[in-house]
Amino acid sequence: MEFIKHYTKIIEDQIDDLNFPKEPENLYDPLRYFMKLGGKRMRPILTLLSAELFGLDKSKVLNSALAVEVFHNFSLIHDDIMDEAPLRRNQQTVHTKWNVNNAILSGDVLFVKAYELLAAQELGDLRRTLQLFNQTAIEVCEGQQMDMDFESRSDVTIEEYTEMIRLKTSVLLGCALELGAIAANASKEDCQHIYDFGLNVGIAFQIQDDILDLYADPDKFGKQVGGDVMSNKKTMLYLEAQRHATAEQLETLKQLYNWTNLDEKVAKTRQLFDQIGAKAICEASMDTYYTKAKEAIAKISVSEDRKKVLLQLGDYLLIRQH
Repeated sequence: MEFIKHYTKIIEDQIDDLNFPKEPENLYDPLRYFMKLGGKRMRPILTLLSAELFGLDKSKVLNSALAVEVFHNFSLIHDDIMDEAPLRRNQQTVHTKWNVNNAILSGDVLFVKAYELLAAQELGDLRRTLQLFNQTAIEVCEGQQMDMDFESRSDVTIEEYTEMIRLKTSVLLGCALELGAIAANASKEDCQHIYDFGLNVGIAFQIQDDILDLYADPDKFGKQVGGDVMSNKKTMLYLEAQRHATAEQLETLKQLYNWTNLDEKVAKTRQLFDQIGAKAICEASMDTYYTKAKEAIAKISVSEDRKKVLLQLGDYLLIRQH
């Protein structure tokens, strides 16, 4: 997947050109810091690839692509505050390095910057672009609220959880792809198909992320391994374990929920999930959603050869180990 490095470099160059003001330092230094933490920049790359899929040069959608990445980073800064996360991409989170108030304001600036970039997008229907982006921004917030609400509930269902990850994670991937399609003046049908591809890849991706949170190599993951367990998050792993556990295993799971030794809690939870087979169940669910994604992209009215890059990228995302 060497081509990813090329597209990542394009996005990194655009980030370098953002040129945040120097003052106030405590507002803009956190942004310079956070935007340079790296990552694979997959969401903006999806925008570039979608434009190319429909025959538009990627240079024509750089503003939309960067808007997606800027918005994503805004959401991460605020999510880290709400999750009280100490690390992001193996580095200090903004609220840890500065403070919560600085992180909130800095995130707000990124949110506004995303709209500034969208307004500068010259091709495509600006009204449709803004409608899509507005809907996505609201849905991401809805998903985050559901995620927080689940922490205090003991009756979360698999269906509710899937809807939460659709909103919190998947809609932004769908949006990133559809923005490229809108700029390329793709048909409404093809815009819907490429959105559905991203939506289902996103759900599969988040299920995999749930798995990796507990099973990833801590030196490669970039976040605290076991963080979801420590925070008592109702992940797909947890819910499938709960659904398939014996009465004895269910009692152990309830006890672990209130375990105070966090390292021990993570280790014992992983052991219990292994006994139940929760990881394999989640992997099967992940495969189901990726199959739906491939069915969606198959309906797009361009040659199969032009679809190969997006399918390769989907494969790449869903075989990652960190």
